[in-house]
Amino acid sequence: MTPNLDTKRVLVYRLGSLGDTLIVLPSLRLIARAFPNAERRMLTNWPVSSKAPAAAAVLGPTGLIHGYMRYQVGTRNPLALAKLAWEIRQFKPDVLVYLAAGRGLANTKRDAAFFRLAGVKKFVGIPLTEDMQQNRLDENGVYEQEAAKHARNIAELGDAHLDDAASWDLELVPAEKDKAAALLKPLGDRPVIAVSVGTKVQAKDWGVENWRGLLAQMGAAYPEFGLALAGAPEESTVSEAAADGWRAAGGGPVVNLCGKLTPRESAAAFAHARLFVGHDSGPMHLAAAVQTPCVAIFAARNKPAVWFPYGPGHRVIYHKVDCWGCGLETCIVEKKKCLMSITVDEVMHEVRAALSTVAK
Repeated sequence: MTPNLDTKRVLVYRLGSLGDTLIVLPSLRLIARAFPNAERRMLTNWPVSSKAPAAAAVLGPTGLIHGYMRYQVGTRNPLALAKLAWEIRQFKPDVLVYLAAGRGLANTKRDAAFFRLAGVKKFVGIPLTEDMQQNRLDENGVYEQEAAKHARNIAELGDAHLDDAASWDLELVPAEKDKAAALLKPLGDRPVIAVSVGTKVQAKDWGVENWRGLLAQMGAAYPEFGLALAGAPEESTVSEAAADGWRAAGGGPVVNLCGKLTPRESAAAFAHARLFVGHDSGPMHLAAAVQTPCVAIFAARNKPAVWFPYGPGHRVIYHKVDCWGCGLETCIVEKKKCLMSITVDEVMHEVRAALSTVAK
């Protein structure tokens, strides 16, 4: 598509947290290329929670989005909805680009009706067909990744260049890189492994004993490495408990970055790492965005591949049990069998394989 130089205002609708923002980076870059002269605002839930940074904290000074409108997820308050519609009317968007996750055709049609009442006349990417709602299966039976689905849905704007590392560039500024480097300084010149243990979702929690066992094996196998622990402030204690395994096995120095860095500063820290090891999480997507290879431990609550880290060189452990795709955030009945059946030895095998292929 030839850039539309006349469009003055674009509203991007995207809900979610850290990972949800990161996986649409290529789509946001495509929108910026398609409407280079437009003021681009995002309608999003901001802030989300203490563990899920707002889109503003992820995108920072990239210029992909110029401002934000706040949306309260699930609100049915007529006054709140009327206020939001008034704010959208005041902005007068020439086009709305729909990047929200597919939540069924009925909900999407309701969204479209609301936006029309708010004065929106032109839509891009609104998923009003089942094909646009769902992740496609390829000829090998592999599900389309979520990033690819969103890029496909707005393909009328052009190619999002998903496989180009530049499409994922967070444009980290010197101050962010300096902050990360300063906190990593205790590791000296050692190569770094970054690990994120905590999670806000019970169904994704592999358990501190598993993490302690894994880090014990890693510390024994790679004593020349330093270990960087990453996560939210409230994940500091469990991260330290897991790192006891690394220390007891004679691993190198440890720095605990939990709660000490912004999401973008965390990305700068991950860029220093030879490898990131963690679960299905925002930090994992941050590491992938800065092209750091990931070993990712996945519950089967989502379809395989959909939320895997994007790009080459990543290794994912996913057990497709009989209840896969459940979507649960808390798993009691099945006792997280998809996740808890993943063994320390299985993950360690992938860590060894990953570190054998990364540049020295």
